[in-house]
Amino acid sequence: MGSYKKNAFIYSTIVAMGGFVFGLDAALISGAFKFITQEFNLNEWQVGAIGFGPGIGVLIALPLAAYSSNRYGRRATLKIIAALYLISAIGSALAPSFITLLFARFLGGLAFSSITLAAMYIGEISPAERRGKLVSMTQINIVIGLTAAYFINYWLLQATNSNEEWVTTLGLKEYTWRWMLGIEILPALVWFALLYMVPRSPAWLVYKGNFDEAKETLTKVIPQNEIDAQVEEMQQSVAESNEDRSVGSQLKEIFSSKMSIVAIVALTMALVQQFTGINAILTYAPTVMEQLGLGENAAFQQAIWIGLVSVAFTVLSLVMIDKLGRRPMMIWGLVWVILSLGICAYGFGTAKYEVTNEAIAEMQDIPDVDKLKVLVGKQYQSDIEFKEAVKGVIGDVSARDNSSVFLQKSAVLNATLILIGILSFIAAFHFSVGPIMWVLLSEIFPISLRGIAIPFFALISSTISALTQFLFPWQLANMGASTIFLFYGGIVFVGLVILFKYLPETKNMTIEEIQAKLLKK
Repeated sequence: MGSYKKNAFIYSTIVAMGGFVFGLDAALISGAFKFITQEFNLNEWQVGAIGFGPGIGVLIALPLAAYSSNRYGRRATLKIIAALYLISAIGSALAPSFITLLFARFLGGLAFSSITLAAMYIGEISPAERRGKLVSMTQINIVIGLTAAYFINYWLLQATNSNEEWVTTLGLKEYTWRWMLGIEILPALVWFALLYMVPRSPAWLVYKGNFDEAKETLTKVIPQNEIDAQVEEMQQSVAESNEDRSVGSQLKEIFSSKMSIVAIVALTMALVQQFTGINAILTYAPTVMEQLGLGENAAFQQAIWIGLVSVAFTVLSLVMIDKLGRRPMMIWGLVWVILSLGICAYGFGTAKYEVTNEAIAEMQDIPDVDKLKVLVGKQYQSDIEFKEAVKGVIGDVSARDNSSVFLQKSAVLNATLILIGILSFIAAFHFSVGPIMWVLLSEIFPISLRGIAIPFFALISSTISALTQFLFPWQLANMGASTIFLFYGGIVFVGLVILFKYLPETKNMTIEEIQAKLLKK
């Protein structure tokens, strides 16, 4: 590997670490929900609010990140984001109340814009032939962070069930969820320190008229004989854009007739990526697994498989994206997503739930469990009917706190089929729309618009993500798992039709060549 390729890889790896912290932050909370719910006695809406808290933060942060990335630079903005992750992790671990925890999670949401800035920065320092792989590193780091979080949560759960002296000394049994959320402090601190090693974005330097420093940075990441041409193309891209650089004028240009194809593609990807329901599944992974009747311990264990599959197929996507191209991987990946969601919907739709005397005998450690005997002999056609019947007999609090046990003892369903469907969905997402959306967003906008365009469409994506995370506990309690998966699959199908018509191929093209192709189209 040449020195310039090595440097591009090192800088991309450091910036992409924000994805690792993001993934860790997003998934650690998945194991903490049950403990937090019990400690603060939360209802479904409050649980959804904790999942939604980062979503509110990112909605506020993305416009600010767009302004900051243009005004102060990509690198400076990334440093601010790393500091916010650190503050959020400390605040979450020490939160004395629901409101305090919600605010700390909100601060973490402000930092979620790291994904947008990472894609932007890496796209701007990457050689054209390696851009797809390097931008995808952010997604790789996200899924590694997710997987690490699922392992950490499972390990902590096992530790709390042991009688080791160190478990008592560290207070793991009393503060399980605080340890889960506090783990994030160390990687956030490391990422903040490493960001001082990366140079400022050459594209941003050209945007600011600092051509000498831009050339100096480019000597580190592309061959010497390509630097002048690259700077000239960047200058031309800036010059051809609207001279009025206000946010309003840039948004107007993004949605102008000459950029209509770009806007359609970006908007569709932003909506489809999150309407797959991916963040709801990842954020509430153990909760979703409990719906299979696996029980709490097995649900945490199976959540690890979600992480491992995510890593494997994101790596595969990274390897293949510059060979197969963006368009075929996106289109066939979405077909795969729809089929996987259909399998999940069918599996939950054919499930049955019934209470038996044998099951009640095995749950005698649950107070007043004998009250469930009035349900013996009755069969329920959906998880919603079953949960409502249990609530009516044993009360809301007991039904909530022991839901995994009740489902484990009463569900009659094809758990293997549903698990295959969920893992297939995770694989399809991370092979296609998960990483490829960020690659395309880093490619299809000109330099002068990228600082506004990428955060803007990420804002739309994050809005949908926040809504799915907020509504998921309520949906699970009122719509049922089968209806939820059908709902997601239907929206993805509409997006597939639009992208099949408009999505271009951008493989092995410079950003400036992509602009020319799209404007011509």
